[in-house]
Amino acid sequence: MKRLTELLDSNREWAEKINQEDPAFFETLAQQQAPEYLWIGCSDSRVPANEIVGMLPGELFVHRNVSNLVVHTDMNCLAVIQYAVEVLKVKHIMVVGHYGCGGVAAAIETEPHGLIDNWLRHIRKVYQKHRELLSAWDNSHQQLDRLCELNVIEQACNVCETTVVQQAWANGQDLKVHGWIYGLSDGLINDLEFNAANAESVEEEYKLAINKVEKLRELVQNSEKTQNARSLWDKVRSIFN
Repeated sequence: MKRLTELLDSNREWAEKINQEDPAFFETLAQQQAPEYLWIGCSDSRVPANEIVGMLPGELFVHRNVSNLVVHTDMNCLAVIQYAVEVLKVKHIMVVGHYGCGGVAAAIETEPHGLIDNWLRHIRKVYQKHRELLSAWDNSHQQLDRLCELNVIEQACNVCETTVVQQAWANGQDLKVHGWIYGLSDGLINDLEFNAANAESVEEEYKLAINKVEKLRELVQNSEKTQNARSLWDKVRSIFN
C-alpha cells in the first residue's frame, strides 16, 4: 500500500513551523477547546473555514457537508449543533454557502447523479419554493448564485428551528444564527443579513433576507443584468440602510 509521504512530510514541516513561531501553541491547544463560533459549511475543498476568517485551530468549531444543508433527520449535523450549543456554549452559528456550489447546481439538473440525489432533494425543494423569484434570472450562472443564496437562508432558518437552538433561546442563552455566502472568485464573504438572536426574530429575519433577494430581482429587471453578485448586494444594502 502506498503511503501518503508528501502529506506526512508537509505535516511535519507545518508542525515545526508552528513550534518555531509559538512553542506553547500545541500544548495550549490540547488543553481546551473554547470556540465562540460554529461554522456549518460546504464540503468543497476550496472553502477552508478557518483560513477564510483568519482564525487558528480551536477558535472555530466546524461542520461540513455537501451544500451546507441542515436537515432535521441528520443526526450528524444535529449532534454537532447540540455539542456546540450545550457544551461549548458557542455564541454564533454561521451557515456558510459559496457561489458556484456544485451540489446546488446538481440539484436542479435533469440527469441523475446516483445516491447523492436523495440528499440534493432538499435543495430541489428550495428551488421549487422560490421558482417564481428565480425565474427573473435567465442567465444560468446568475440564477445559480441566487439559488445558492436562498439555500443558505433556508438552512439558517432550519438551524433556528432545531430543538437545540429553540431550547437554548428559551433558556436565555446568548446565541445568534447567521447566513453567509463565500465568493470563490474574490475570497470575500457576503453577509446575507439573516441574523436571528431569538425565536421571536426568526420569521422577521427570514422575511427580510428574502425581501433583499427580491430587491435584487428588481435591480435585474431595471437593466442591472451585467452586475455581479457582490455589486448587486452592495446596492441592495444601500437601499435598505
